[in-house]
Amino acid sequence: MSNFFIAPGEKVLYDNKESIITKIIDLDTVTIEEVHTNIIRTVRIYELKSYHNSIPQTSQYEIKTLSEEKWDLAQRRYEIIKPILSADKKRKLILSASQENNISVPTLYRWIKTYNETGLVSSLAGKERSGGKGKSRLSNKVNDIINKTINEIYLNSSKKSISKTIRIVHQKCHDNNLKRPHENTIRQRINNLSEELKLRKRYGQKEAQYKFEPHKGHFPGADYPLSVVQIDHTVVDIILVDEEYRRPYKRPHLTVAIDVFSRMVIGFYLSYNTPGAYGTGMCISHSILPKELWLRKMDIEEDWPCWGIMNTIHVDNAKEFRGDMLKKACFNYGINLEFRPPGTPHWGGHVERLLGTFSKEIHNLSGTTFSDLKKRKNYNSKEHASLTLKEFEKWLTIYITKIYHHKVHSSLSMSPLQKFKEGIFGNENQIGRGLPKKISDERRLRLDFMPYYERSIQEYGVVIDHIHYYDEVLRKYVHSSTGKVKNKFLFRRNPRDISVIYFYDPQLKDYFEIPYRNTSLPPISIWEYKDVLRVLKKNKIELNEEKIFESYRELDKLELNSIKKTRDLKKDTKKINKSAINNEIYQNKAIPKIDDDDIIPFDDSDDIFK
Repeated sequence: MSNFFIAPGEKVLYDNKESIITKIIDLDTVTIEEVHTNIIRTVRIYELKSYHNSIPQTSQYEIKTLSEEKWDLAQRRYEIIKPILSADKKRKLILSASQENNISVPTLYRWIKTYNETGLVSSLAGKERSGGKGKSRLSNKVNDIINKTINEIYLNSSKKSISKTIRIVHQKCHDNNLKRPHENTIRQRINNLSEELKLRKRYGQKEAQYKFEPHKGHFPGADYPLSVVQIDHTVVDIILVDEEYRRPYKRPHLTVAIDVFSRMVIGFYLSYNTPGAYGTGMCISHSILPKELWLRKMDIEEDWPCWGIMNTIHVDNAKEFRGDMLKKACFNYGINLEFRPPGTPHWGGHVERLLGTFSKEIHNLSGTTFSDLKKRKNYNSKEHASLTLKEFEKWLTIYITKIYHHKVHSSLSMSPLQKFKEGIFGNENQIGRGLPKKISDERRLRLDFMPYYERSIQEYGVVIDHIHYYDEVLRKYVHSSTGKVKNKFLFRRNPRDISVIYFYDPQLKDYFEIPYRNTSLPPISIWEYKDVLRVLKKNKIELNEEKIFESYRELDKLELNSIKKTRDLKKDTKKINKSAINNEIYQNKAIPKIDDDDIIPFDDSDDIFK
């Protein structure tokens, strides 16, 4: 991952040339000096790359493929070095951690170096070993029994003792005809767990927060930009039209992230899917990554200088936020995923007020459904719908970057952008936090927060939701198995375009694009795809790839013909109504029928002023 600092004196690459940052100009601009030519340039931060771009092999671990034992090991190591990472004077803390955990000082320095180079907790899992010193002498089955029993018995609200946990491990091993591990092995595993983890699992999140998290400020921990970020979902009060035929479609769902310190919107995700963990993941990745290329793609000329990994993400207790992979992905990047304590609605107030602000502006758009039936009255939202998802996304981006970020916020007495800059660069009363680290491997971060699937690989490739995908990179894993059990591999997919999936190669430890097996099939979003599935299921039609995409084309054709017929009908109706009106006037009112050609524009207009 090779994250790197944006600060004077840091070595970076610009246009693949070794350079040194000499000055921070603004949130998104710096001055650099090329090392070999001494040329000084003012450049955008998103154009810079890490100079130390040799990524360690361990940094490429995909957390989903790590065993529970490896993941637990990485977590334990991270908990040990976590207090040291942000400290100014590290030497004393390292010596103290060495004594408390019986770990050598060089080892601690190595862990810190590895984490700083990668920014990933999974990099602390260590290199895979084929044997020798450091390899567990226990079989995988025994290791799985130990880890599962600790999680289910010891790390449980029932608060079973260590002795009880050991007895259950021994009993399970006996039942499975496995050699029992020594009780000290199990005891050491438990002792290596962090106190915060034990307290959280056994007594609950609230107790762990009370003991291990600071209690300061009007919102806990929100003392500088990206210290605390709130994320929430809403169904937007507007009906959008489809991209191709501009027919009224449905209301979108918005997931938005706000920096509590400055009230800056740092990212969002818009889709037609019901909010879930993957929508939250897409919003998180959008929040972390720089926005310059994204703004350019949308043809918007404005700055959105929010990027970098946040300390804490604060969400409510909805089930879509509690997915195991979302928690692991956040933890892997050093992000604390924190849930709103029950009975404390004010904790989510910042993002909810932001959504309320958006709602007021959206109610002025064509196609709004309003949030109040009285306000809606006779307004036909579908009839007035005019914006597509992409157009509304652009509207929302313009409003956020050009209006909301620059308006004075009532609780800040300044604009969110001014407050954000103060937090980064400081003022006469406080020192700024400085610019956050920049992530080099933006592709990997996007993938890490995308929805995932686990599938075996057959000679025809992989099937997800009745769609076949294939590429030669899959060939060596066809019919891969362990004994009689087929091996499953990790795939990820972008909900907005399911024409490509991303395969994680466990040997090369990297992702590869896998297209449709039938490359003639059109790109399609997951919500368009689900619409077709619903129609087929409703009509009890067998689901297969050919039928699905054939139906998709048929629906498109039907839609196009329907729109044409509707337009033609409206034209004919206008002609018929016009003729009927003239006939009615002629027959019922005894007034001579008047042709349009008999009327001369403004013929009698002067009579008005006589």
